[in-house]
Amino acid sequence: MKKILLVEDDADIAELERDYLEASGFAVDISSDGDEGRQLALTGGYDLVLLDVMLPGADGFAICRAIRKELDIPVLMVSARLEDIDKIRALGLGADDYIVKPFSPSELTARVKAHLARYTRLKGAAPEEQHAPLRFGTLEIQPGPRRVFVDGSEIRLAAREFDLLLFLAEHPQIVFSKDTLYDRVWELDAMGTTSTVSVHMNRLREKIEPDPAHPRWLETVWGAGYRFNSGSDTAEYT
Repeated sequence: MKKILLVEDDADIAELERDYLEASGFAVDISSDGDEGRQLALTGGYDLVLLDVMLPGADGFAICRAIRKELDIPVLMVSARLEDIDKIRALGLGADDYIVKPFSPSELTARVKAHLARYTRLKGAAPEEQHAPLRFGTLEIQPGPRRVFVDGSEIRLAAREFDLLLFLAEHPQIVFSKDTLYDRVWELDAMGTTSTVSVHMNRLREKIEPDPAHPRWLETVWGAGYRFNSGSDTAEYT
């Protein structure tokens, strides 16, 4: 049974979310305090953490930052705050999703299931399923160990940043809309969250592009979406 930690200081919301998640077969623990939630997240052996942004003690951003320093489990942040800057900050810290209140418990459960399924699949991939590295000039992507190098130097990417880069690199020269990328990479319908794709794309460019304002690999096709410019019609497998 998958274990989920729910860090939420509103008791009514926490109980409702726990009821729905437990009805779907998950074991759920609740913490209403940020400092306690951070400690539990790091030591409790959880498969996924749901974080509210505003908490007594450490806030959700601080907890997410602490988790990402030690663990790669899915982290979903929940907030009533609609500001784009909060979403950008959460995703930049390594959160896998940002869900705005109010939302239906069934939507939350669907997102939890999707993120857990993807994480389990990635962790359980057999070595023979992890194909050879891809090279595009000075950019090298290693799908098996999930590593990226530019000019021989390793670039540290968050889990979803890597997933997005790999998906585009495996489909070079094809234009994908934000909705399609969210559906294929996050494996959920966009649900009005296509800004998530833009945030990850901007961070990817900042990390791997020599000149992010004039990207070499991650191109914007205005009015259509994004494409990976491989410099040729096919990837070079090495």
